[in-house]
Amino acid sequence: MNDRGHGPATTMELNYGDRTFPCRLPAERLREVIRCRVPEPGQEPVAIIRSALDGCADRLAAFRPGEKVVIVTSDITRATGSEVFLPLLVERLLAIGLRERDLQIIIALGIHRKQTEHEHRRILGPLFGRVAVHDHDCDDPGGLVYLGRTGNGIPVEINRRVAEADRVILTGTVGFHYFAGFGGGRKSVLPGVASRAACMASHFAVLNPEPGSGRNPRATTGVLEGNPVHGAMVEACALLEPDLLLNTVLAPDKRIIAAFAGDWREAHEAGCRFYAEHFSYPLSKRADLVVVSCGGFPKDINFIQAHKSMEYGCQALADGGVLVLLAQCRDGYGHPTFFSWFRHRDLAEFETALRSRYEINGQTAYATLQKARRFRVILVSDLPPEEVRTMGMTPAHDLDEALGLAATLLPTNYKAYVIPEGGTGLPVYQNP
Repeated sequence: MNDRGHGPATTMELNYGDRTFPCRLPAERLREVIRCRVPEPGQEPVAIIRSALDGCADRLAAFRPGEKVVIVTSDITRATGSEVFLPLLVERLLAIGLRERDLQIIIALGIHRKQTEHEHRRILGPLFGRVAVHDHDCDDPGGLVYLGRTGNGIPVEINRRVAEADRVILTGTVGFHYFAGFGGGRKSVLPGVASRAACMASHFAVLNPEPGSGRNPRATTGVLEGNPVHGAMVEACALLEPDLLLNTVLAPDKRIIAAFAGDWREAHEAGCRFYAEHFSYPLSKRADLVVVSCGGFPKDINFIQAHKSMEYGCQALADGGVLVLLAQCRDGYGHPTFFSWFRHRDLAEFETALRSRYEINGQTAYATLQKARRFRVILVSDLPPEEVRTMGMTPAHDLDEALGLAATLLPTNYKAYVIPEGGTGLPVYQNP
């Protein structure tokens, strides 16, 4: 890289697929390496879950023998620690007189595919074969029950087994979500066990109501207040009024480091506060250059997965700055329709097309193009270079090439951030 600096270089290794690239930057240009501050839990995962359940003993005591209880949990695409917490939760239910045959576990697929038996085994752990497990089907009208409409008109139809249960327990994990603010909590209902139409309508709330007005600025990572997507999900969940929520927080290595149980609103909000405190990185200044790695395989297995790191990295970047994104994308884009959305090269035209035929993958493509227009993005990936250019980004084969390209776009006295695990910690600019 033509770094135009005179001091010694700072070098660190950044993950890319199954390998690493050395990142060489002049020491005087590197403002900071951004890493999240993962707390040490102080307890083993089993003790963490038991402690959380102890805190809502009164709520559990209201359950009665003979009641039909449904436990909603996430699919295999989201690590939650379910193989640890589901057996402990069921243990509590059995201790108050419920029977295994009165329990059902519903996999909150949203619009995802059904799970394999192997995946059910991984999700349920030692419960597999003891407690009935069913995959939610968003396209089965006979398996859905209408509950009502949200304030912005979303018709809420949810899984019949969930709607007709005597008691409903939501489980999952809290983490950042790039337009719902945070995952976990109410998302177990919408989109987790909702109809396809409700899933699509709730995601559509990311756009402002008026055509041509773009994306709602409150529908973004780490924001709940005023977020229309979060608001729609909360309203849908309130129509069901679940009896209990149990959400975990995981470290980047998927260890359970915290758990929150109790009222479905309060416990989720507590989990979000904890996550924001420990997985946000406060910044007093944005940088001219941000170099971000997704963290390697499987976090950069496809572009849809890598987009999370792109979104977070841009939070640390000044308008017009340069983002270098390391994302191998060995499996391509992650969905067959994703790349086709980039036939729309103009943002206004793209928004019009998205409003007329909304797709969740189209929303991710739209968000990608927004960032490619606002910043200058150099993508190090295995994707075809001409397709990277079509998406509004500049392709590079390795990090050295990317940094060389970045040097031609940066001011002489530029400052940089490096983010080794881009999808984990959220840079948060705090305007002094």
